[in-house]
Amino acid sequence: MIPVREFEGRSVAVFGLGRTGIAAAKALAAGGANVLAWDDNADTRENAKKAGIELEDLGRRDWGDIAALVLSPGVPLTHPAPHRMVEFARTVGAEVIGDMELFARTINALSEADRPQIVGITGTNGKSTTTALIGHILKKAGREAHVGGNIGDAVLGLPAPRPGSVYVLELSSYQLDLVSSLKLDVSVFLNLTPDHIDRHGGMAGYLAAKKRIFLNQNATGTAVIGVDDDYTRGVCSGLMSGGPMTVVPVSSGRALSKGMYALGGKIYDATNGHTETVADLAQAKALPGRHNAQNAAAAFAAVRALGVDARTAAQAMKSFPGLPHRAERVGERDGILFVNDSKATNADSAAQALGCWDTIYWIAGGQQKEGGIEPLRAFFPRIAKAYLIGEAQDAFARTLGNEVAYEKAGTLENALDLALRDASEGGRKNPVILLSPACASFDQFKSYEHRGDVFRALVKNRLNGPERGAA
Repeated sequence: MIPVREFEGRSVAVFGLGRTGIAAAKALAAGGANVLAWDDNADTRENAKKAGIELEDLGRRDWGDIAALVLSPGVPLTHPAPHRMVEFARTVGAEVIGDMELFARTINALSEADRPQIVGITGTNGKSTTTALIGHILKKAGREAHVGGNIGDAVLGLPAPRPGSVYVLELSSYQLDLVSSLKLDVSVFLNLTPDHIDRHGGMAGYLAAKKRIFLNQNATGTAVIGVDDDYTRGVCSGLMSGGPMTVVPVSSGRALSKGMYALGGKIYDATNGHTETVADLAQAKALPGRHNAQNAAAAFAAVRALGVDARTAAQAMKSFPGLPHRAERVGERDGILFVNDSKATNADSAAQALGCWDTIYWIAGGQQKEGGIEPLRAFFPRIAKAYLIGEAQDAFARTLGNEVAYEKAGTLENALDLALRDASEGGRKNPVILLSPACASFDQFKSYEHRGDVFRALVKNRLNGPERGAA
């Protein structure tokens, strides 16, 4: 835990008691603040009590003594309307901040000699994988790296800072909205596509929130920016022409005269006036597809900015295990690869996995999102057969029509068994059984994690059972 002494002896409201709120309440209390914690959800409050958090209903007390409101990232700050707690805080002049700002102020209070390095990663897609990959490379390089933020442990639940350590933090737009003094040694902005529009009041607000990752960077900092979409390309051009920091463009779609790029399964470094091949992604089994090529190139640029040599970084990528439920390789037998991509809860996410392999036995379905799988037509030729589950199976069957062979499997277990039968008997080269549902999970599972865990367990059971054809 990282004690926060910014508000020692003063009252601080903490609203939203999920992972980040509980960690913030504990860190503030450890730093001597009087913590007033609350959540509107009774189950969440009960979990907080079990974690040792004392509760006080913030809607039933006077706010006159409250110095700050620490807001959970999931609570609306501005759109579609400020939460009532935000209005309470503004009425009494209490600042509204998040756990990441508490972390920033704690680090800023340290001397330069004691200050750790900080890497922040944001973007619409790929930020979790890139964050985990950077942390993995740093650890393999012998660095003391702590990974958290919007992934894994809340930032204030990470180990206390020490000289020479590195914090590798995934930063959502919601978290960035609540920071003002965070100063990153390396910032990574991967990409931007429409998302969270209601929360930010439009794409302009969403982009503005993401650009806050560059706040406070100076000439000693490095900004790693993807240039494969119009939004981030514009940000990169602006910073290259007027920003104080070193800017490293990153692409997985084209060669760059300056920057880091991935093409044809290899990463190229063109940051120093010449181009050299620095990594072979074919050896990084947990990083398939073009989207992961961008993640890998960005991670490579980030660790190089932190002083990791190219050979060490390339070697470390080979052993990266990937993240659970994100194109996760969960088994292989008789040439059949089993992949858990349960986090693909919409068509855009499923497209990333469907673009990675050529012979796919696809398990899809659940609670359908708007648009269904219509946007995935370009990937239909890669699908040997689809196995449809959950509430969406009839709608998905209508979309697939006569273009893709399919069966309505109903359940995940039945879908896996049908897919394993067909992949084993189909005689196709390098078949992949892919769970990439393009749907929410709540019709049959508690969460996408639960769905992926069930799939992983089912695969393990099948692989550890009798071999097909055995007596």
